[in-house]
Amino acid sequence: MRLNLRRVLAVGSMLTLIGVVAPAAAAYSEDDPRSCRDLMGADAPAFIQCRWLAKPDEAFDVVRFWAQNDNARLKEATPYVMFVDCAEEGTVCPQLEGDGAAGDENSPAPEGAEDGGTPECEAGQECSVDGHPEGGDGTVSEPEPNSPADPNARTTETVAPQTTGPAVAPPTAAEIAAAAQTPAGQAVTSARATGLRVWIDTELADDWKAGPAAFATAVKRIGALAARPEVAGIRFTAQLGYNTTFATQEEITAFVAAASGALRQAAPGKQLGVHTVVPVFACGAEEACKTEMAKRYPLLAPEQVESHLIAGRVDQITLDTGLLYGGYTTWKIDAKTAQRNQWIQVRARAWDVLAQVAAEETGLVGEVTAEEVATRVSAPVMDGGAQQVNLWTRVQDAQGAVKHLTAWDELKKLNPIQRRMAAVYNPATPETDTAADLKKLAEVFGQVYLTTA
Repeated sequence: MRLNLRRVLAVGSMLTLIGVVAPAAAAYSEDDPRSCRDLMGADAPAFIQCRWLAKPDEAFDVVRFWAQNDNARLKEATPYVMFVDCAEEGTVCPQLEGDGAAGDENSPAPEGAEDGGTPECEAGQECSVDGHPEGGDGTVSEPEPNSPADPNARTTETVAPQTTGPAVAPPTAAEIAAAAQTPAGQAVTSARATGLRVWIDTELADDWKAGPAAFATAVKRIGALAARPEVAGIRFTAQLGYNTTFATQEEITAFVAAASGALRQAAPGKQLGVHTVVPVFACGAEEACKTEMAKRYPLLAPEQVESHLIAGRVDQITLDTGLLYGGYTTWKIDAKTAQRNQWIQVRARAWDVLAQVAAEETGLVGEVTAEEVATRVSAPVMDGGAQQVNLWTRVQDAQGAVKHLTAWDELKKLNPIQRRMAAVYNPATPETDTAADLKKLAEVFGQVYLTTA
């Protein structure tokens, strides 16, 4: 039976929502007061266009509008769906040939059609159908993607062996039970009891550089800790390419491939993540800035960072936001502009298709304003560049002074995006005790990254 009511998707509105407009819009985008095409470099493809749904100076008003009166407007909101009644006089709806019917595996065969035939198997020969080999029409079938016969298959069990370390077997039940009794394991238990989604946050770069034996031991330890069902993933390195741990891109690639391969064996089914930064992103269209950042950070070129995503070595990439605050003043790019530029670039490259993208924020410890909280936490998500924001709960500066997360009341107002907020917490340095700290974090955050050696 043909339906008279057909749901119509407003394509133009959807494209506007994600900040990209159709190529036809390029002709007038320069005159559009809401266009942000100027923030993309001259080398950006012409088909990538940018349009503000909410300008930066409007973003805080949007958050405040929906968050007023304990999110009353958000709770009352209902999905907007537009319908067109094709039976209404004067309405024209496109008709699909054959009433839109399409055959599938359950559809009856067309009249006069024959089935696939009976396999003909001669003694000592391969079976065939109607005298043809397995393709059925004389062609050889391609192996199913990721099947054992597929030479290009990539599974969660094994990764292309670009590793200098030995294979690491999944932990035994005894090793998992022993890991659960360690301080880190007890923190996992406490976090799960509060409903927090758990990630193990560790550093394997030094272990990898120490040699195969040290690397295998570290991976086995982390694998046993992460094997529990309440652990969603493992972030196995921080500041990748930004600090002085690695000197060449080849070394970075070898490390990431080795860690990814070993962890997918030791902790099958767990997501893997890395933390880094791409300084050139915040430059926007400022060519002098891009040239200087490429010179300063040669290991952090976008295509080099992206290579790990394309190869499937990681499932999550976290971009640090620390450099955005003051790192671009030479080119008169303030923090808000730098942040906006970064997420425009991430979105334009569709990194969220390759992996989950997160923002890491260390600057909300100590005394901060409500506007800082809204801007630093909401903006990356509202801009559509990041799917979650990680906040440090404790930061120690070079002089040893420690600042703690204090903006609890402001963070509670961001309840609509609670699941997108994660706390980076070290159980080795609790505020009171680990169980109490995690219970408090669960009032604001939906996830926690437990730092462990």
